[in-house]
This record gives sequence, structure tokens and C-alpha cells, in this order.
Amino acid sequence: MLIPAVTFYTFVLAVHIAAIVIAFGVTFAYPVMYAVGIRSESRSMPGFHRIQDSVGKFVISPFLGLALLAGIYLASKLHVWSDFYVQWGLVVIVLIGALGGVFFAPRERRLAALAERDIAAADQTTAGEPNVVLGAEYKALRQQVLRVGLLANVLILLTIYFMTAHTGA
Repeated sequence: MLIPAVTFYTFVLAVHIAAIVIAFGVTFAYPVMYAVGIRSESRSMPGFHRIQDSVGKFVISPFLGLALLAGIYLASKLHVWSDFYVQWGLVVIVLIGALGGVFFAPRERRLAALAERDIAAADQTTAGEPNVVLGAEYKALRQQVLRVGLLANVLILLTIYFMTAHTGA
């Protein structure tokens, strides 16, 4: 009897892993993009935050949903719903999905508006300096988003650890 090299289970497992990588990979690069932008291209920050909002809507959310669906199949197939790593992963994926809609998206849109406002104000006083200093309101909100983003990334890394370490191998 021949056993197929790829089973439906292994296909779904690959989809689950790929969805997580696609959904969250970029979030680990956001702090670097922000640091470069704010230091040398502060006029690009409104666009950067609009891109973050679009990535959330068109990349993170759909692939988060796909990862959730694939994870539901995998947990059901293996009958491991009571295992810690499954319950942890489910809580984290729901939490991060909720944060995307109620925390990150509105704040990224607000950051774009604040950056535009600060750049417009600077243009009235600095005669087109290539780099502008963004205001205190922008900086405070950006710090808040950065901190929660860091927490979300730590939760993602912990989830990856629990998912890979559950076998005890």
C-alpha cells in the first residue's frame, strides 16, 4: 500500500504555519521601519501609518483568520482541545485579532492624521526642511502603539514556542 507523501493533515499544517508567518512577519519589522522613517524620512510617516492600516486589513486579518481555521482543523483532528498549547494559541489569536480591530487600526489612522497635521504646521514655519519633528501627541500615541505591538509580538513568540515545544522532544 502506498502512503501519500502529502496528506490533507500535513497540507493544513503547512497552511497554518504559512498563515502565521504571512500574518505576523511584517509586525516584527515595523519598529525598524518606524525608526528609519522617523530619523531620516519623517515626512513619510503619514504614508507609513496608512500602509500599516492597510497591511492590517488586507494581510494580517485574513491570514489570522486562515490560521485560526487551520488550527481548529488541526486541534480537532488530533483531539487536543484540552492541551495548554491549543488553548493558549486560541486565546492569543483571538486577542491579537481583537487588538487589530479595536486598538491598532484606529490608532494607526490617528497617527497618520497627527503626522500630516504636524508636517503641515512645520511647512508653515520651516520653509520645507527635509525632516520635521513630529509633535508630543504623535510621539505619545506612537509609544503606546509601539508598546502594545511589542507585547503582541512577545505573545506570538511565546505561542510559537508552546506550539513547537508541546511534543516534549
